[in-house]
Amino acid sequence: MKNLVKVAIVASTVMVAATASAEAAKSLKHAKKATHNREAVFSLLGSNMGPLGAMAKGKMPLDAKVVEKHATRINQLSLMIADYTRTDTSGFKVKTEALDKIWKQPKAFAKRIDDLTKASAKLQKVAMSGDTASIKKAIGGVGKTCGGCHDDFKAD
Repeated sequence: MKNLVKVAIVASTVMVAATASAEAAKSLKHAKKATHNREAVFSLLGSNMGPLGAMAKGKMPLDAKVVEKHATRINQLSLMIADYTRTDTSGFKVKTEALDKIWKQPKAFAKRIDDLTKASAKLQKVAMSGDTASIKKAIGGVGKTCGGCHDDFKAD
């Protein structure tokens, strides 16, 4: 499990560099495609976060194996966010909830990605313990990172 945390830290360093080197979309078609791909990653994140939130709130039974599966997926997707936000679409009128701050504040955005990567790695580790209280707390940690990013970089 220590290796998982090391991978998350190394990946976070790569994400900071990748986010800082954003490139402007070259055309409206390019901006629309980049937006579509970016939204796909966030949609997958949401589809994995939903069951975790339901388990943490007692709306469905907590299953440590399922938690670990969703945490693993969230962690993997977190490593893709920098790649799929690299294209700055702010110069084109595309339908999106992403705020231009993503590209204007790349270090802050990279920090939010890093927070998600670390929180999801922690949830993976905690899920293996089977300790329900710890799992719920770690799910809350992942949820907090998602909410923080939404607060800063997503339109209401």
